[in-house]
Amino acid sequence: MTRSPKTYDLALLFAALSDRTRLRLLNLMDGKEVCVCYFVEILGQSQPKISRHLAYLRRAGVVSARREGKWVHYKTVVPSDAGAAKILRETLAVLREDKGMQADLSRLNKSCCEPQKASLLDGAPLPKIIAGLCS
Repeated sequence: MTRSPKTYDLALLFAALSDRTRLRLLNLMDGKEVCVCYFVEILGQSQPKISRHLAYLRRAGVVSARREGKWVHYKTVVPSDAGAAKILRETLAVLREDKGMQADLSRLNKSCCEPQKASLLDGAPLPKIIAGLCS
């Protein structure tokens, strides 16, 4: 007896995308792996609140996490469902054009290149794609 493949929960994806904080998190992770401490610094929200939003995105299947010592890194993942993947790609494209989202990215780049100015980032690893951009 063969089981039918698990269907992707589009309602969960749309619910995950319905919150501005979660959209801001996705925008910051777009194309890079980011330590949770940067989200706290950039968004100015508590670590437990950020972690709850990230858990929601993980349940929706659009974010994965990796632990490295005391640091937890997050990145976007493309769902295997074609429709969900298209929704995520289009959402990220729209976010790239949003002025507020661009401001968040600018703050992330500044924090990464000047970590001594951010108290929460003491010893934090740089986001993977940004590490080579600061000089």
